[in-house]
Amino acid sequence: MIQAFYSAAVGAQQQMQKMNVQANNIANVNTCGFKAEKPAFQALMYGMVNGIGGDQLPKGSGTRMVSTATDFSQAPVEETGRKQDYAIAGDGFFALFDPSKNEISFTRDGSFAAAGFQEQDEEGEWHEVYYLTDGAGRQVLNSSGYPIQMEDFEEEQPVGVFIVQYQDGLQHLDGGRFLATEKSGNVWMGSSAVRQGFLETSNTDLATEIGKVIEAQRSYSYALKMIITADEVETTVNNLANG
Repeated sequence: MIQAFYSAAVGAQQQMQKMNVQANNIANVNTCGFKAEKPAFQALMYGMVNGIGGDQLPKGSGTRMVSTATDFSQAPVEETGRKQDYAIAGDGFFALFDPSKNEISFTRDGSFAAAGFQEQDEEGEWHEVYYLTDGAGRQVLNSSGYPIQMEDFEEEQPVGVFIVQYQDGLQHLDGGRFLATEKSGNVWMGSSAVRQGFLETSNTDLATEIGKVIEAQRSYSYALKMIITADEVETTVNNLANG
């Protein structure tokens, strides 16, 4: 079968993946602290490989999406008036500790609330302790790297801001959360100010994302037309050969 069929088929498939990225950005246009993603494409390997009997066979066709780059640019902040809402004025992330997974993740979404946890004291008695958490019960860390207990909470007590050495190495989780990996380097305390009663909005540009969706849709339709044309050419060649 001619190479154009494979190139067009791969192109159509990759445009679908591109539209999935754009759809996720659009779906989170109202998610506080969300950072939009941009798909990155790379040409597949082109060349010849040795087949059986020394035949030269083509290898590689089209392009594929190799990664998604996150846009970490700061979005505008909006005043909410809630004492448990925070926005970072500058670089850095809030740190969230998940007791169920013993995992720390990072986010720019500062919409926090109080949540109770059952903890056992030194005498073996259980008590309910309230922490500052996100919507899923992950505990917010203070500037010393410890979960913030609401009973000791004071308005002047700073919510911790953490700097990640290589932001591009962070793994994008659900919504606006990120997980440190081996590629993200070191993490240290940041000096950016924290604004109480404010929230950072999503940095998704709706008009830009819709334009990218239209572009991907047109590319997808062109790839399908190429598949149809390649199939028609192949059918014509086969009919001539059989005739």
